[in-house]
Amino acid sequence: MKKQNVINLIKYHVERNENGFRNEAINIARYFDSIGDDQLAEYVMGLIAEANLYTPQSNDFESDFLKQIDTRTIEPLYLPSVISGDIKGIINAVNHNIGINKFLFEGLPGSGKTEAVKQVARLLGRTLYCVNFENIIDSKLGQTNKNIATVFNEINLIPHPNKTVILFDEIDVIALDRVNSNDVREMGRVTSTILRELDRLTDLNKEIVIIATTNLFSNFDKALIRRFDATINFDRYSKNDLVEVAEYYFSSYIKNFKGITKDTRLFRKILNVATTIPYPGELKNIIKTSLAFSDISSENDYLRRLFNSMIGDIDQIDIVSLKDMGFTVREIEKLKGESKSSVSRKLSKGE
Repeated sequence: MKKQNVINLIKYHVERNENGFRNEAINIARYFDSIGDDQLAEYVMGLIAEANLYTPQSNDFESDFLKQIDTRTIEPLYLPSVISGDIKGIINAVNHNIGINKFLFEGLPGSGKTEAVKQVARLLGRTLYCVNFENIIDSKLGQTNKNIATVFNEINLIPHPNKTVILFDEIDVIALDRVNSNDVREMGRVTSTILRELDRLTDLNKEIVIIATTNLFSNFDKALIRRFDATINFDRYSKNDLVEVAEYYFSSYIKNFKGITKDTRLFRKILNVATTIPYPGELKNIIKTSLAFSDISSENDYLRRLFNSMIGDIDQIDIVSLKDMGFTVREIEKLKGESKSSVSRKLSKGE
């Protein structure tokens, strides 16, 4: 601990700067923690928690491990009714205020887990903080464990916990199966620390909402899964759901492009012909790039680019094959960039 830390404490006390005093005390606790004096670090953090002297607004809270996320400008999120029903259930559970406040969102990348957390925070009218794993994970033996403990200490000190949501995005970065032979001992200890801290959080703070997301649910420690009150599976999109998601994005983006004809029917047919449709995260990027990369002198170029991304190279597919896929002569004309008469002639010749 440096002399400046002590001077800052006195200065903040004299100035009645409670937020500055609190953050300086946390920095001192971190120093003790960094030199291996865990007990003193926890004692300092405990004094801060017990004093309960600080009532700054949520956006005044400062932390190296927690980053505030702005939920005021997020885009509307389309989810299948079965998933959106579970999201509404989470809102209801939190509003009942009976201590059901820890949720795990699992599913493939791009399925909307993180965006759904933002929507939950917005609908609850709460401030959203995301745990910064880049600052938590440390190559020094045992330091990651200490950082995890510090994160939970800070969570317990957040002002207005009944107005806060904490997001552990892709928590599998630090929480894997402790008995997995492919897992290293250090990460197993980290998982054990998370289990302990979640139990402690449950005892100390029943108002704050914790949501974790994972792409690797099958690798999760079963004990960790049990720490969450509910697990929501985001891998429940039907093909029709994904087509509707795509149409939503298409309608949202195409209005920003001049000189492009909106052909929803052909757009939808390309998606239905595709063998598989990616989840919303990737699907949104495909639609945006198909529109953005399109030739401004060709009103249908975005449809060809969409076809290339979803089905295959349109230049390598003959007209008869396109006809067999269910595309009309007019649609083939748009996709191949050939005249209607040329398409009809080639179809009659079987080319």
